[in-house]
Amino acid sequence: MQAATIASHRFGYSETSQRAIQSDPRAWVLEQFRNPAPFDSAGLIDSAQAMALTREVLKGALQAKPEPSPGAGNQPQDNLGPMTPSRKELRQTNLRGLERRWQHIIATTTPVAERWVQFWVNHFSVAATKGTMVALVWPHEYEAIRPNAFGNFGDLARAAVLHPSMLLYLDNAQSIGPESRAGQRRAKGLNENLARELLELHTLGVNGGYTQQDVTQTARLLTGWTVRPETNGKTGFVEALHEPGTKTILGKTYPQGARALDLLLGDLVQHPACSKFVATKLVRHFVTDEPPPALVDALSARFRATGGDLQAVAQALWGNDIAWQSDHPPKFKRPEEYVLSAHRMLKLPMASIEQTVAAVQGMGQAVGRAPSPQGWPDRTEEWLSPDALLKRVQWAERFAEAHRTAADARVLAKLAWGTDLSMGTLQHIERAESAAQGLALTLASPEFQRR
Repeated sequence: MQAATIASHRFGYSETSQRAIQSDPRAWVLEQFRNPAPFDSAGLIDSAQAMALTREVLKGALQAKPEPSPGAGNQPQDNLGPMTPSRKELRQTNLRGLERRWQHIIATTTPVAERWVQFWVNHFSVAATKGTMVALVWPHEYEAIRPNAFGNFGDLARAAVLHPSMLLYLDNAQSIGPESRAGQRRAKGLNENLARELLELHTLGVNGGYTQQDVTQTARLLTGWTVRPETNGKTGFVEALHEPGTKTILGKTYPQGARALDLLLGDLVQHPACSKFVATKLVRHFVTDEPPPALVDALSARFRATGGDLQAVAQALWGNDIAWQSDHPPKFKRPEEYVLSAHRMLKLPMASIEQTVAAVQGMGQAVGRAPSPQGWPDRTEEWLSPDALLKRVQWAERFAEAHRTAADARVLAKLAWGTDLSMGTLQHIERAESAAQGLALTLASPEFQRR
């Protein structure tokens, strides 16, 4: 595989043509990190507004007490009651946020930088899998992740973990120190969800050397960080909920109070397990399912040397020859990546958000509803199955029929893949009986399915 093909299809979202990349693919990628295209969040609601709207909808649902519909799943929208004006507004709010996100990905001038943002969105995953979260997934992305994805990992982790969406998703908003003033008056107590995921999924990894005692002590340290009416829908530290006394985590002692979280995050960023864990995930996502140890070590070393400078880590990744080797087994696009790269390659704006949401979900990825705090899986085997392939082919046929005049598939395929377009794929496209069939064959081809 040529470097321009790798840059376009593996690192980015599939360019229409390789012409702008071919002269220096590595420079094309690295330049994007010096000046990533900004995301326009104007007109989108913030997390406090989203929470207020959600409370209004949930209050209406409780008052209405609707009977569950036959066969209804456990999705939050099944329990939000009748389509009141506030519920309709919440639904439209979610669609606007998703539409803005997708249109940005389709049209951005820095697609590799955008893939970098989406990696961190998935790394610090939140999901609309319970009522309080239904309007908070997109604000988490544009308030916490995007402003910090090209800065320092510690700052990114702090913003992601303390965003109202994460505090609600992983239940820290309800966590109360057993010996705190509030804990002594109430039956509710400590919740360890956020503490466990902070260590296991966000920083050190499952084999990062921490113990259950470290998880419990981290949970005690995190008490007090909440989002409530008294914090005006924004994250705040409520002393009355915080477990008093020092906490010992991974052999280090932290004082009580809000300052302890910053001290802990600083130590986690410097922990050898953190750099190795983050580097492995990055290489697996952008390069290949089985990360080459030498590339992981190079990224890990740069991470430690710079204190988690993400710009430096990105430079270490795409400045390394190993990342560009053509013999790495390819990745398989997730359904969302697959659909968005089709729109991008054909330069087609998103015509129907609702239909696209349904299509992506039909291919196995419920947008905004990752199955666990781990986010969406990142290995080819998790997405590649006969049923998944069939659904993608069926989507490609429908999409191509609807956009049959968008491009001449024979010309497009040659521009998009150059000499990496296989003879078999080219022959199938050239023998197509119609423009729609030729386009469908292009989108269903191994070249387009893989990255």
